[in-house]
Amino acid sequence: MEFDGERRRPQVVNTAGKTTGGSSYIASYMRQCLTSDLGGYYTSSAPSEHDQFGSKGDFVTSPEISQIFGELIGIWVVAEWIAQGRKGDGIYLMELGPGRGTLMDDMLRTIRNFPDMTKAIEAVYMVEASPRLRAAQHKLLSGDRPLTENEFGHESTSRHSDDLKIIWAEDLRLVPKEASKTPFIVAHEFFDALPIHVFQAMPQPKQQDDGSSTIQTPTGPIEPKQRLKQQQDQSQWRELLVSPKPPHRLKEGEPEFELSLSRMATPHSMYLPETSPRYQALKNTDGATIEVSPESQSYVRDLAIRLGGSNPTPATAPPPSAAAGRRVGSAVMEEPVIKTQPSGAALFIDYGPASTIPANSLRGVRSHERVSPFESPGVVDISADVDFMGLAESAINSSPGVEVHGPVDQARFLTAMGIEERASQLVKRAVDKERGGSTGQDKGELTELVKRVESGWKRLVDRGPQGMGCLYQVMAVVPHIPPQPGQQPRRPVGFGGDVPM
Repeated sequence: MEFDGERRRPQVVNTAGKTTGGSSYIASYMRQCLTSDLGGYYTSSAPSEHDQFGSKGDFVTSPEISQIFGELIGIWVVAEWIAQGRKGDGIYLMELGPGRGTLMDDMLRTIRNFPDMTKAIEAVYMVEASPRLRAAQHKLLSGDRPLTENEFGHESTSRHSDDLKIIWAEDLRLVPKEASKTPFIVAHEFFDALPIHVFQAMPQPKQQDDGSSTIQTPTGPIEPKQRLKQQQDQSQWRELLVSPKPPHRLKEGEPEFELSLSRMATPHSMYLPETSPRYQALKNTDGATIEVSPESQSYVRDLAIRLGGSNPTPATAPPPSAAAGRRVGSAVMEEPVIKTQPSGAALFIDYGPASTIPANSLRGVRSHERVSPFESPGVVDISADVDFMGLAESAINSSPGVEVHGPVDQARFLTAMGIEERASQLVKRAVDKERGGSTGQDKGELTELVKRVESGWKRLVDRGPQGMGCLYQVMAVVPHIPPQPGQQPRRPVGFGGDVPM
């Protein structure tokens, strides 16, 4: 471990995840750079005045740009609660990767306007691995109320209500998974920071049979011709790795790591690209590149089961090896979640292509500028595009009780939710207060407020080539409830649907 002058920087290539030849899996590199307790971008315990969020940090998120964003997410949650019958108890809210807590704070402030739902919320779960960010969230959501340890991690109460518990857990698996509960879950700019594996399709090298590969058996030799032909007709996935640059190419001021292609198949390349027909379809396309995030798929699987219950467990015969008298170790079986009625909802907001598999999207971000992901490991934020179709596939395959809507671009979603109307309402309220003399503001301050509101909402729905309204996608996972005869399938608000009142 060494210092880089700002905070501890992990020696990622020399830690877990190392492959032969001194290289490291991209997923291991990302995990070490972002969440290592020794020097991770989000989890470092080293003293630092650097704040990742805001105009003085590395990036600005939608909740920091405009309060309307969080308000509309809160309205979406309320709309789903109404559409599902206004359940009176057993509800909890959950946010994955809550940043400084701004989004949840705006959501709670909005939901407070609906007393029946407010009373039904038992707790708010914040899934956060960073002690520093947890402290910021606690300060915003709980004020000066004490933060205590509990069986899940830490706990406090809302500064708005003594009856509302705010619970922090470092991992989603620590949050109780109960069939009787109704979770409303938000993940904003969460999946883009989860580790990925990157694979490239390569043709099999031509092999010449010199006789050395002939298999000798007691009954005679077995020629490999047929086996060679089958292998040569197929391509192979190779994994991209993070490798140290050779000394002769290492220049001062440049990153010391680079991507390299594995010389042979890795355990991940032999398994992960075969898990989806979407990946398999590209295997024989020479040079095709795909990014796969097993952790993202695992998170979505967990969330889908919370909403719709587990898949039915099929009655299976004993493994063949067991039937042959060979002892087989038993895997730890996950306790199934049996929900008699699917309930709750999950909303994912992130950047990535709406319908294609991400490729070549690994990036670093520092001071609002895109930089190499290998520049100053542990100091630079690292992310990759989200595979929304992969998330949808994981949700549907994991639970019979859920359906997926979207993704739709952020501009379309926020416009459907009424962002322009809410901005006009905020401006009118500020103007009316100023005219009534109840704000104590001069006209200059009012003008700045109006400009901030107007520029904020327009930035969120900007459909330019690099605009947030175009780059960000929104996807919903909701209960699958078959429509009654003569009825149309229900669509959530923001995805072409409405709320029956």
